[in-house]
Amino acid sequence: MSEGRTAGTTRPAGAERARETGAVPRPVASPDGPRADDHLKEPHTDRSPRRGLRTDGLFKKAAAGGAPKGLLVVGDVVTDVVARHRGALARGTDTAAEVRMLPGGAGANAACWAAYWGCADVRLLGCVGAESVDWHRQALRSAGVAARLVVDPEASTGTVICLVDVADGAERTFLTDSGASLRLSPTDFSPSLLDGIARLHLSGYLLFSDPGRALVRTAVAAARAREVPVSVDPASAGFIRELGAARFLALLDGVDVLLPSRDEAQLLTGLPDAGEAAARLSRAFPLVVAKQGAGGALVARNGSLPTQVSAVAVQPQDSTGAGDAFTGAFLASLLAGADPEEAAAEGCRAGAQAVARLGGRPPRRAPSPSELPEVPDRAG
Repeated sequence: MSEGRTAGTTRPAGAERARETGAVPRPVASPDGPRADDHLKEPHTDRSPRRGLRTDGLFKKAAAGGAPKGLLVVGDVVTDVVARHRGALARGTDTAAEVRMLPGGAGANAACWAAYWGCADVRLLGCVGAESVDWHRQALRSAGVAARLVVDPEASTGTVICLVDVADGAERTFLTDSGASLRLSPTDFSPSLLDGIARLHLSGYLLFSDPGRALVRTAVAAARAREVPVSVDPASAGFIRELGAARFLALLDGVDVLLPSRDEAQLLTGLPDAGEAAARLSRAFPLVVAKQGAGGALVARNGSLPTQVSAVAVQPQDSTGAGDAFTGAFLASLLAGADPEEAAAEGCRAGAQAVARLGGRPPRRAPSPSELPEVPDRAG
């Protein structure tokens, strides 16, 4: 909801179209369960309103007393179809695979891992299609995340096919239909969402659509007005390559913490060395934490050579969401008072646990160090 608009109103274009067609706007999904008007459906029409109703009362779960402690994540909520196969795909015929449909999305995954890693107040703003809103809402609630899910009746929930080659270190390749997640826009954001929030995190996938880019500008401006630090995970080297590195970096004005992968950092700087790439980025951003996969993480400030944080060795099963797990645990640890190096170590622990399980979401409770699976000993 845009600033100055009262609760319960629709955006003008949607309301106008609803009057023209007689359509009933679909309400925003609430983390508190089904609303009294959830049963209402839009009549069949090609001009149904793109948005539903707004309510400002969804995020009243601010930290009780003292300084704000909450984390607000704005980003993608998608359905992951994870297919684990062994070796190259057999072109033109069948390849045996283990296939599962799971809740995912870089933004949603990071939020769930932050809650799992101990952040008691995690909130998420995302956009989904009507066909799976209840499933996603329940999955987020079960993970301890208070979600405001904007329902878009003109687009389905984003879907990502994750091809995981277990013969290649569980490396994954994505086929991405971003769907409704690309339709999140400034009208879905209100500065009141930052009430009780100590950190704002934005998924880089927002920067790959015009509405998302406008939302990022709006959210960053609102956060800066409240002195709330902002972090961004660039999310996709492939999409950055299409958009252009220079343009992508220009869109990050006002961001305090950048959390790129190794490939993203190298792409954004043009530097092949991971340490030099992280250092170069830290001239533009106060803090850069470059995720290195099995190489751990690099923490860089002020253009200096970065500090190396070691990874936790595990036997990988599925690398989907490992970077999101790192991000969520890293942010939760910062909110708990850790310094960036300590927080990065926690991120590495979370990433290790993520690759040892299927899908991008955490289990239901926090692990002890002894529960992390060990890499089998190998001769030589």
